[in-house]
Amino acid sequence: MILPDYAIEAHSLHKTYPATRTTPAMAALKGFDLKIPRGSIFGLLGPNGAGKSTFINILSGLTRKSAGTVAIWGRDIDTRTRDAKAAIGVVPQEIATDVFFTPRESLEVQAGLYGVPKRERRTDELLAAMGLTDKADAYVRQLSGGMKRRLMVAKAMVHNPPVLVLDEPTAGVDVELRRQLWGYVESLNAKGVTVVLTTHYLEEAEALCDTIAIINRGELIACEPTTQLLRRLDSRSVIITPGTVLTIAPDLAPFQARLRANGDLAVDFKTAQAGVEQVLAAVRAAGVQIKDLRTEDPDLEDVFVSLTSRANGAQISGL
Repeated sequence: MILPDYAIEAHSLHKTYPATRTTPAMAALKGFDLKIPRGSIFGLLGPNGAGKSTFINILSGLTRKSAGTVAIWGRDIDTRTRDAKAAIGVVPQEIATDVFFTPRESLEVQAGLYGVPKRERRTDELLAAMGLTDKADAYVRQLSGGMKRRLMVAKAMVHNPPVLVLDEPTAGVDVELRRQLWGYVESLNAKGVTVVLTTHYLEEAEALCDTIAIINRGELIACEPTTQLLRRLDSRSVIITPGTVLTIAPDLAPFQARLRANGDLAVDFKTAQAGVEQVLAAVRAAGVQIKDLRTEDPDLEDVFVSLTSRANGAQISGL
């Protein structure tokens, strides 16, 4: 069997919601191209209303696209609809469970809907992986919100799909359960499952994702390996612990200085224009005693804010 190079491919994808009596027509997706490599953990980020959920709903068959093509595991969602749906498992953002079933019954019913023969079902394995073995025969209505979310992940995996889409999977989940969930996701990825993740916890995306795409107002504004995306910002910061307490940040022009809540002095500079030595020279010239120092590189949140702000400004200026 020849495996596809890309787990998901979208070309010139559009989605426009028609006008109603109270709202004008709205373009949720504006013709973007996206290729998600097979075997990756792929981050799909964007502010609220950017179009992420619309894209996921198109993949899962809940929303009809207006134009363009989409293939899942090499199977066009229009011409090979059933095969495409069999290749993907989707964990939606909203918790949706049948509260009158037990977790075991929920997984068995879901497996039946996908036509998984009883001898091939992995109900106990999935319950154990999600830490739900001791709740397997309790009613779902008795589960906590975090447990219900883990059950949804298990339901998405009953048919062993090669592509797993997680839409805000750790919302409302405590730290310990979040780590357990990511451990399972990474183990799935190690076995070849392609994982597509949307999250508002940018540190999670930075730690987990090989590649990250950023959507803003229905348009794809970036899609790069995570390490390359983090190099987008030509900036670094020198963090100085002063020898004496500072009450205000000194003027270190052309560098930008700011006091942090813990008393450290953060000095931002463009790496193409200066180096750490020039920053330290400016600090010393301002009479600041240096007790300790370190440098910081930009994180994903900095890149995200920079790219979305720049895109929004360009769109506003073009109105």
